[in-house]
Amino acid sequence: MQRFTVYLAAEGFVDELVAELGGRVTQVRDRLVFAQGEPVDAAWAQNVWLDPQYLPVASIGDAVKKLKAVQRNWALFSVDHHRRAALIQEQLPRVSARPLAFGDPAPTAPLGSWTLLEPGLVLASAACSSPFAHGGARFVEDREGPPSRAYLKLWEALTLAGTLPRPGELCLDLGSSPGGWSWVLARLGARVFSVDKADLAPGVAAMANVEHCRGSGFGLDPRHCGPVDWLFSDMACYPDRLLQLVTRWLEQGECRRFVCTLKFQGATDHATARAFAAVEGSRLVHLHHNKHELTWMKL
Repeated sequence: MQRFTVYLAAEGFVDELVAELGGRVTQVRDRLVFAQGEPVDAAWAQNVWLDPQYLPVASIGDAVKKLKAVQRNWALFSVDHHRRAALIQEQLPRVSARPLAFGDPAPTAPLGSWTLLEPGLVLASAACSSPFAHGGARFVEDREGPPSRAYLKLWEALTLAGTLPRPGELCLDLGSSPGGWSWVLARLGARVFSVDKADLAPGVAAMANVEHCRGSGFGLDPRHCGPVDWLFSDMACYPDRLLQLVTRWLEQGECRRFVCTLKFQGATDHATARAFAAVEGSRLVHLHHNKHELTWMKL
């Protein structure tokens, strides 16, 4: 049988994933996009089923037996025959879905994904790209400290990256107001230089290791800034303009690590997304907490 891969599109962005995968796509079932060939990097996929296989099953009990024979932990993504699929999942071992505390590592236990395509046909993959069920990273939220919910994007990005800014490292936070990302970085002990035309929320501005400059992130010249450990950007700007900014910093070699949000205004700019993805040593992903956005990381 010809090798194929199944991609779970980020919710609301099936069309973007289909466009990204192009001629590889063979069928779409709900948010599951089937494509020919080995797995490829796909930014609009929130999870990738790396080794999908069809399992003919004679009954609910037979489906449970065959899934357990492959491995212990499974997450159901239901696309059809929902009641029957739920009865199968109920007999599989329960997988904890507790929110993660920020700073804790992502889960490492194997977690497979499966669905019931027909009453007698399971599609299952023991190996998936995300450590979270359906790519849905969820956290124990802080409802008092951060001034907006944007902090969740940065928590998720850093958790997936498996690395955090260390105390004393210099972080640029471009387009920082009202300060959700600066708040995260300062709490980690980093030195934060925050840039935005608007002020930070008072609680963030008062943090001892946060320095705020009113202005545009595009006005910073990497030739004059000196070495920087991290550059963060959650600016509301067109992705091609962000690419120009990032390219200047990459060419100067003054920054070691980047985490930036590509915010699409209107139609998705696939060409610029591909340009970001092509940067050597980088990764382009749709986070669970992204909207019509992608997050680019070079670490």
